Amino acid sequence: MNDHAEATSPLDTHVLERTAERLAARYSGVLSPDVVERVVFESYTALSRTARVRTHLAALAGHFAADRLAALAHARDGSGLPQVLFVGRHDTGRAQIAAALLAHYAGDAAVVRSAGTDPGSTVDPHVLRALAARGLELGQVYPKPLTDDVVRAADHVITFGTAAAVSFYPHADHQDWGADRTVTGHPEDLEAMVAEVDERVRTLWGTIRP
Repeated sequence: MNDHAEATSPLDTHVLERTAERLAARYSGVLSPDVVERVVFESYTALSRTARVRTHLAALAGHFAADRLAALAHARDGSGLPQVLFVGRHDTGRAQIAAALLAHYAGDAAVVRSAGTDPGSTVDPHVLRALAARGLELGQVYPKPLTDDVVRAADHVITFGTAAAVSFYPHADHQDWGADRTVTGHPEDLEAMVAEVDERVRTLWGTIRP
């Protein structure tokens, strides 16, 4: 049995092993199969710490691992689109809002990620509703643990009062946009928060767009 598979169920282990094989083929010549496998199983372990429902955890870990591996590959070759990382405490509020807005404005012209230093279990439903009201249906989004590979890959690191917990890499532009305030369900407060983040995101995109 795979050395990483001890803490997983047999079914999840099978899914993760197949995922690792597929991703290893994708990054052949760029990342070693051992690195790919380690990232896949680490991603599963990281997400399992906060998962309330484990039914689709292996599949979700595959998506998370694929994103982390893309970041690793980008960090190694230093090419490609600008990469932007938003880091909140739980990755359930303002970081998700900022990432969704920038992804909307940038389209395929940037790679946008969000992460949490202490990730929650689900994205705040108030956030999802506020973004849906702006026509942004996020689909399957989830709070992601902060990992060094996505920080290292980022050209722009935007923190929400979490700068002290994020590794500093001199090649990247680091900004802190203030504490990650609690999201409330009050429509006016929520809209004000989204509008504030939206203004900052528009300004950021105006300065970094290719």
